[in-house]
Amino acid sequence: MPERRPVLVVGAGPVGMTAALALTARGVPVTVLEAGPRGRVRPGSRALFVHRQSLRLLERGRPGLGARIAAYGTTWRTRRTLYRGREVFARTNSPAADGGELPAFASLRQVDTERFLFEACVSAGVEFCWDAEVSDARVAGDEVVVSAADGRRWTSGHVVAADGARSAVRRALYIPLEGDRSEGYHVVVDVAEPGDDGLPVERVFHYEHPGVGGRSVLRVPFTGGFQVDIQCRADDPPESFGSEEAVRRWLPPLVGERYGDQVLWVSRYHFLRKVAASFADPKGRVLLIGEAAHLFPPFGARGMNSGMADAVAAAEAVAAARRDPSRATAAVGEFAAARRAAAVFNSAAAGTALAHLRPRRWGRVRQRAAAALAPVVPRCGSWLEHAPYGPRHGPPGALPGSPSAGRY
Repeated sequence: MPERRPVLVVGAGPVGMTAALALTARGVPVTVLEAGPRGRVRPGSRALFVHRQSLRLLERGRPGLGARIAAYGTTWRTRRTLYRGREVFARTNSPAADGGELPAFASLRQVDTERFLFEACVSAGVEFCWDAEVSDARVAGDEVVVSAADGRRWTSGHVVAADGARSAVRRALYIPLEGDRSEGYHVVVDVAEPGDDGLPVERVFHYEHPGVGGRSVLRVPFTGGFQVDIQCRADDPPESFGSEEAVRRWLPPLVGERYGDQVLWVSRYHFLRKVAASFADPKGRVLLIGEAAHLFPPFGARGMNSGMADAVAAAEAVAAARRDPSRATAAVGEFAAARRAAAVFNSAAAGTALAHLRPRRWGRVRQRAAAALAPVVPRCGSWLEHAPYGPRHGPPGALPGSPSAGRY
């Protein structure tokens, strides 16, 4: 017989655990189904940035959580942009300029963010079912039947699906992802900082870096090290830049010989811009959030942060549906419409960033002209600094306190 649970969350990543905390804060008992074993650790920094708006959402879900993540994470004050080796923009904010009770962002590995979230979930009484790889989800009347690959089954009034880009729940509901991906790819590398006398704690973006044949490079600090992202061309063989052996060859000229043996993780990605056709099933029983609902590139830090906003909105919709069953379908429908509109906005913003990062001929001419004018026209340098991350304002109809798009 299936096990009955009031609400199920599928996926114990940062978005799923944010949903669990938000539901618990609203008095809704929740069980999280996770495909992996307890204590599983995924490699790599993955999503680095937790924005202030996301920290606030976490703080409201579990008082003290946002502050703990902020205290552990790194917040730098200097941003620097170079064009073919020449600086075109630099700005250092004073501590007072960051302002607020929480920093503008915290930069830390996703595994550390997940650690803080898991501790908060356990403290809040969230139930976890490990080794529960969901293989199917079916809406039957006013219930959802969720099946795992090992034969276990659960029923619930609502399911919040946070099971990632290959979401089994989304596939079971026949909801497609719509969008595209870039032709060229990026290589992202985590590098450990071996001492206190290392590179400056600042974010640096190089247009057409001469040290790697004119490819653009981003360096971002996080607690314990930094991440390097190199923009490869469509015809670059993956083994030329994306293998650990290749990284140990091209990385030292960029950051110093001491870092050649400090490589922690290497991965490749394409600029993905995909949004689910719907964020809920027609009966309003299953809600899609995070990468189960949308895929964005890392530039702009939209993925996890927008997923956390999805999670809180989904928790509000489920709580409202449980309070007033007569408005259940409407509450979930409002969630689905608002968060899909935000995702479409973020997808368009990522497209704007991609057009800048991989410009056509006249776009490249414009960048070259802006770099030449930057020493005498500061606005040109400011444009070169901000454009790679897309629009800085937030999506329309965002939750109060939800993350703005494209902002480090």
